[in-house]
Amino acid sequence: MTDQAVLELVPLVGTVAACTATGRARATHYRRHRQSPAPQRRAPILHVDRVQPAALSSQERAEALAMLHSERFCDAAPAQVWATLLDENVYLASESTFYRLLRGVHGDVRERRSQATHPAKVKPELIATKPNEVWSWDITKLHGPAKWTYFYLYVIIDIYSRKTVGWMVATRESATLAEQLLAATIAAEKVPAGQLTIHADRGSSMASKPVALLLADLGVVKSHSRPRVSNDNPYSESQFKTLKYCPSFPGSFATIEDARAFCAEFFDAYNHHHRHAGLGLLTPAVVHAGQAETVRAQRALVLNAAHARHSNRFRRPPQPPRLPESAWINRPTATEDAAQK
Repeated sequence: MTDQAVLELVPLVGTVAACTATGRARATHYRRHRQSPAPQRRAPILHVDRVQPAALSSQERAEALAMLHSERFCDAAPAQVWATLLDENVYLASESTFYRLLRGVHGDVRERRSQATHPAKVKPELIATKPNEVWSWDITKLHGPAKWTYFYLYVIIDIYSRKTVGWMVATRESATLAEQLLAATIAAEKVPAGQLTIHADRGSSMASKPVALLLADLGVVKSHSRPRVSNDNPYSESQFKTLKYCPSFPGSFATIEDARAFCAEFFDAYNHHHRHAGLGLLTPAVVHAGQAETVRAQRALVLNAAHARHSNRFRRPPQPPRLPESAWINRPTATEDAAQK
């Protein structure tokens, strides 16, 4: 068979069949007849633009739409129209096609009843530049002696100093207990009216009316996290993780007295001995008492003396870690812009 014979067969049976029939290798055929550069491929047609062989004709679509928009069926659902016509021995299109036709015209398929809408919750933006300006509080469960038994740990933390200013372990979660703890803590810290903001999530105790009335009476502003946004209460969540990942945390407590004893030891160590990375490695108690600059100055004296003795061991004079100027929950936009500038 000649090369001309292969070329005559290709349009009829295709290249593969033509080469098989003539005994010619396909590689030889492609090498002799390839085009350089290769011809440009036709642009693919999107699926939505392809003409489906089983699609309704324009006349059938118009007839179906006219029936759906008729006065008889203008208030009926497409499923009702389809079933009614079927009972009358009339079939124009499938039920799904009715829906598709109505969607493609003017968006005729939609919920026509008024739906309740709720405005988005405002993102809390709180900033503290000194102790007792913003507190965060929350409740976590501590496993009890048996399955499905718990003790409830209430904790109030100052977001600027990170000091736990109040805590309590109880057998239940209660708005009354929360109210008592908040009142006692505010009194112990001697916080003047109009200075403090207390932030919490939207738990039943946090959002309860007794707590709201107490805070209003004491001149305290209350703030709440957005629903299902745990990042809006980061200080309490972080402290709970620190507590439960503590090497001495037992996992469960036999009695409420055991839970209280452990928490007393933990919060004493957290407040007075734990050097917090977010506080320039100072303890929360030092920062809360306003002694941060005094301790930092003492650290500077020690570092300066070390530098004087062995200056060759330092690239530059060492400085003690600085205390952050402010702490925040969801950094306010104005503050963020100023920090970037």
